[in-house]
Amino acid sequence: MQTFRSELENPIVEKEIIELERKIRLFREGTLDSEKFRSLRLARGIYGQRQPGVQMVRIKLPYGKVTTQQLDKISDVSDKYATGNLHITTRQDIQIHFVSLDRTPELWEELAADSMTLREACGNTVRNVTASALAGVDPNEPFDVSPYAQATFEYFVRNPICQEMGRKFKIAFSSSAEDTAFAFMHDIGFIPKVKIENGKEIRGFKIVIGGGLGSQPHIAEPATDFMHEDLILPFAESLIRVFDRYGERTKRMKARMKYLIQDIGIEELLRLAEEERLALKNKVYKIDRGVEEISVPQELHPSNISNPFKYEQWRKTNVYPQKQEGYNSIGIKVQNGDIKTPIARKLANLVRIAAADDIRLTASQGIFLKFVKTENLPFIFEELDKLGLASPGFESVADVTSCPGTDTCNLGISNSTGIARELERVLLNEYPDIIYNKDIKIKISGCINACGQHAMSAIGLHGSSMKIGKLVAPALQVLLGGGGTGDGGGVASDKVIKLPSKRGPEALRVLLNDYEKNSGEGELYNQYYARQGKIYFYELLSPLANHETIVPEDFIDWEQSEPYKTEIGVGECAGVMIDLVATLIADSEEKIEKSQEAFNFRDFADSIYYSYSAFINAAKAILTSEGVKTNTQAGIIRDFDEHLVQTGKIELPVSFEELIYQINQQKPDEEFAKYYLDQAVQFKENVAEYRQAQLVVS
Repeated sequence: MQTFRSELENPIVEKEIIELERKIRLFREGTLDSEKFRSLRLARGIYGQRQPGVQMVRIKLPYGKVTTQQLDKISDVSDKYATGNLHITTRQDIQIHFVSLDRTPELWEELAADSMTLREACGNTVRNVTASALAGVDPNEPFDVSPYAQATFEYFVRNPICQEMGRKFKIAFSSSAEDTAFAFMHDIGFIPKVKIENGKEIRGFKIVIGGGLGSQPHIAEPATDFMHEDLILPFAESLIRVFDRYGERTKRMKARMKYLIQDIGIEELLRLAEEERLALKNKVYKIDRGVEEISVPQELHPSNISNPFKYEQWRKTNVYPQKQEGYNSIGIKVQNGDIKTPIARKLANLVRIAAADDIRLTASQGIFLKFVKTENLPFIFEELDKLGLASPGFESVADVTSCPGTDTCNLGISNSTGIARELERVLLNEYPDIIYNKDIKIKISGCINACGQHAMSAIGLHGSSMKIGKLVAPALQVLLGGGGTGDGGGVASDKVIKLPSKRGPEALRVLLNDYEKNSGEGELYNQYYARQGKIYFYELLSPLANHETIVPEDFIDWEQSEPYKTEIGVGECAGVMIDLVATLIADSEEKIEKSQEAFNFRDFADSIYYSYSAFINAAKAILTSEGVKTNTQAGIIRDFDEHLVQTGKIELPVSFEELIYQINQQKPDEEFAKYYLDQAVQFKENVAEYRQAQLVVS
């Protein structure tokens, strides 16, 4: 597998950038249809914005790690190609907005020079591999999961098994049983474990699978309590191969691992994964545990503290003692995850002199600085305070998570960033001691899709709308009681009530005042919610949903001046195919070319999977031409036999199922790779001839 410490020197990357530029030109000329181009664009981190003619570009930063040099480069790129704002996401990426599509190849090239990539930051791929932001310094961790997250990223990026799945696939590594990376809401979640055998420490992971958010959140289910570290990537690959073949592809809302588990059960999923073992490139994959040497900054002179009260608040809420004695990590609260480039550059300069060159972005849209000496805490506080980055209450109730919502997202229904800012204002002004409470998490999404992770929070809100008389008002769906329970377990939030968005702050006051008044000694919020029950909270908040008390202000969204209109942008799934059959046959030809290329490089496992994809695309092309609808790759294989082989329309030496399922019945060696590629070429030619005959008749 290629690494990304010299991304621009990788000939594959150079080829991809040139190819992106060529495909953009073909798209502009009208010779590349929009759906085909969309798939290519998304797999390169380029996502259409709500505003026409501009793109959001997502920079993939495995487990949220970014160096000072990389932060400077991202700032330069944002100033040159975007708006000078960096948006930290809940998946530890950085997004920049309002980028011209035509300039994205040049932008990518500049990022690649500092070992950053856009590959598979969006699209139906393995998304950014996330991890606990304190991995490597967490006092509770059995071992540092950072190398494992890095290896997972490198293993799956550009891997043919996960380039065109039915939907996205998410993987997370938590540093301990506390599960601060939220393994419970991922397709695959890893939690480190150790055991002693013959006096020797053996590393492994507890694995949970099938978690997800969206309109129907699902808690991941345990797959194994302990898997040896050398087996986790082959296991992950086998699961992804099964998901690629059996996962839903037509109904997007059902095209996630959690629904596949609901359909076939976890035992059957694991059985199918075991069947893939023979076909895997690696039956065992030893991960390099090595981490880059940490350069510890020189001692700095103590600073006079200008605001002792704020400093004490900050030290209690934002400073985390590391497992390395004498060192601390510093949490930086970043409102809405947005940081301007001049501030980002000054932060990078501060890190160079006062912390390790290992900045970690967090799933709560914040930043962790690592290896700050205890005696330097006053100095770094003063410097952060000058930048507006020393607000106390990191990852407390007052540190609200929110997606961009209607600011830039096509799918946003109502404003999420404005309500987040207002809730933080209310909390800090009216509940000043709330900064010490890290039990309650408030998370907000602009729609039901849960990019703000509202479905797994103690107090969650998602954008909606509600009809009141003849008018429509921006609304918030209130969800309560969700979050992690530790060691890969969790609870999904309950939908409680919908109310006008402008009443969100009052709803928060009602919830906090009720909790303060009626909770028991030491009772955590979710425990209190579970004791009182959903109906109690519905009745508590129902006066705020009363339509009879509506005022004109309720029809205006946060930080807007005009009356609200429901204006959901054109989603990324709205492309129209010019000729689906021809496109699928062309895709098959493209996969055969990639298979031959991989074979020439003696990468036989990749060659075999590309040949498999060529079979699937060609078969789907003819089924489509015959009016047969297909939902899964397994369904394509079955239906091709039923409608074309068994009817004699296309002749094969064996059934299509027998032919294609050799992929998991043969070792991925040179002999089988050559045979499978030859069969794929012949099959594609048969399909092309059949299609040509169809067109002549018509």
